[in-house]
Amino acid sequence: MDILTLPVPPCSATPKAKATTLACGSLVALDLGTSTGWALRGRGDVISSGTVSFKPSRFDGGGMRFVRFRRWLEQLDSDAGPIEAIYYEEVRRHVGTDAAHVYGGLQAVLTSYCEEHLIAYQGVPVGTIKRFIAGKGNADKAAVIDAVRQRGFAPVDDNEADAIAIMLWATETKGGVQ
Repeated sequence: MDILTLPVPPCSATPKAKATTLACGSLVALDLGTSTGWALRGRGDVISSGTVSFKPSRFDGGGMRFVRFRRWLEQLDSDAGPIEAIYYEEVRRHVGTDAAHVYGGLQAVLTSYCEEHLIAYQGVPVGTIKRFIAGKGNADKAAVIDAVRQRGFAPVDDNEADAIAIMLWATETKGGVQ
């Protein structure tokens, strides 16, 4: 999916020459799943990251993880916003049916939220991210974590490492624009 181009209001800060597409808002990178990895880059060029769990409790209905994900997006937009663009890992093949259903639901919530709030978004293929960060399109989780650590980050798991890798890809390649 191509990134949606939207008009961006002028920033009061003087832009610096750097390899980013940020104008005024924050840039977000997500590794969607029950345990979602996230990375956030604001105007100060500082990248913060982590993971958030959307695992339902035994008393939750089937849609509660998606309700919680949307609320989390709203809170992120409120706290770190405005969000200018969101990049996420675009998975085309899942080993398990449940993982595919969860991913599809989270992707639907994410893309509809972005459309509703005029936030640019782009899915980035898994192989593209792995090739960028680890040098191989089929790199394993350990290789991605090691490559992210070599860049000076300390991810707690592969979800956070993937989100950081997506963020680095988005900023260093200007979202894949050559």
